[in-house]
Amino acid sequence: MGRCIYGGIYDPGNAHGLSNARGYRTDVLQALKDLNVPVVRYPGGNFVSSYRWHDGVGPKNQRPRRPELAWLTEESNQFSTDEFIEWCRLLGAEPYICLNMGTGTLNVALGWLEYCSSSANTHYANMRRANGHNEPYGVKYWALGNEMWGPWQVGQMTAEDYAKKAFQWAKALRLLDPTIKLVSNGLRRLGHWDRVTLKTLAPVVDFHSIHLYTVSKGAHDVNVMGPAAAEKGIGIDKALIELAQIEGDLDKDIAVCFNEWNVWDAVRAPGEKGAEEHYDLSDALAVAAWLNVFVRKADVVKIACIAQSVNVISPIITSPSGLFKQTTYYALHLFATLMQGTALAVHVDGDAYTGPTEPAFVARLAARPRRVRVALLNRHAARAAGVAVHFGPGAAVAARVAVHELWSAELMDRNGFGAEKVATRVRTEACTGVHKAKAHSFQGVWFMFPFAAAGGLTVCSARI
Repeated sequence: MGRCIYGGIYDPGNAHGLSNARGYRTDVLQALKDLNVPVVRYPGGNFVSSYRWHDGVGPKNQRPRRPELAWLTEESNQFSTDEFIEWCRLLGAEPYICLNMGTGTLNVALGWLEYCSSSANTHYANMRRANGHNEPYGVKYWALGNEMWGPWQVGQMTAEDYAKKAFQWAKALRLLDPTIKLVSNGLRRLGHWDRVTLKTLAPVVDFHSIHLYTVSKGAHDVNVMGPAAAEKGIGIDKALIELAQIEGDLDKDIAVCFNEWNVWDAVRAPGEKGAEEHYDLSDALAVAAWLNVFVRKADVVKIACIAQSVNVISPIITSPSGLFKQTTYYALHLFATLMQGTALAVHVDGDAYTGPTEPAFVARLAARPRRVRVALLNRHAARAAGVAVHFGPGAAVAARVAVHELWSAELMDRNGFGAEKVATRVRTEACTGVHKAKAHSFQGVWFMFPFAAAGGLTVCSARI
């Protein structure tokens, strides 16, 4: 789609020396490494429903060029399975492959799995070896198609037809490799589709997917409040998963895989024209709101893939001579580098539009913490807030806190080549008990505790 791969992560012979000998952009790799990316989904998206994986292996001068039906372009197949796996290894991320359930067949899917994961003396495993890759790739995550409910999808199906087909595919794929993790299709408007598919597929899948994009169309309040719809959807899917587990008497875990999420106006940045959104500060705050949703729902959301990685509705924009990091990159970076560990339950009480909120949380930790990190998002366009933070007895907080702040003076501020107005600034300040949150800002506040990490059970309570 657009310049995500060609001219994005893959740019052989780059005139400015930004690609390595294999054609991968090294500046893009570093920017993504800095986000600690754990998993990358490929090759789509809508693209996959007419994709022929076997076109993209073997000598590059023999790979056919095909019409691409999702975004009405052409696919050269110069970057495909082997290149994707190699690039993931350089990035340090797990590859996650989506199978073609549109024009593809079960035999073709089994061939792709064999090519990637088999150590046997069989046709596609030997094809991989002949292409210079002796050891199996061991791809762990596989999706059973993409958005097969959508009228834009090549091979669209009803819920009943998809569930029946995906069930048979799952059984066969597990016969070839019992260790894989399978992801079923969920619908962004949850209802009949998810009830039907989960009831049928719960015994054979490990994840159920959701796709959702939010957008402002110029309204900041709508932009930053949009991710609340995702939180509602996750709750509905969790209930449907539990219902399928009860009805099927299943003693297994099924998690939500939020396959695609982001801020995207498909009118402003149409997919057929490359979907190159140029994000402002408001969009960065919306991404922070998205990420807070995933922290709050960490009990059920185990994978969440922002779509996409480079150039296409992405946090990174490239040119032949360099790249710049969009405003949204910095929200991702703060969560990727700071928001690690145990997620604490948070309850927010208050009206986000007419006055400051008064969120509160109580956390019980099974060990004495060395630090508590609070992700504080002030969505209000014009009003700053004084946020009181109180810790319970025995929780001696260090005299200073570290604040990682994403803010700029104007909500419409954007980044560009050579000038990044919106970026993370880090400072320390006195821990006074009241934290000042600027209007339209996102802050990661890092509270340190001087006592040792070892010790007995400690109850640490905090009210914000």
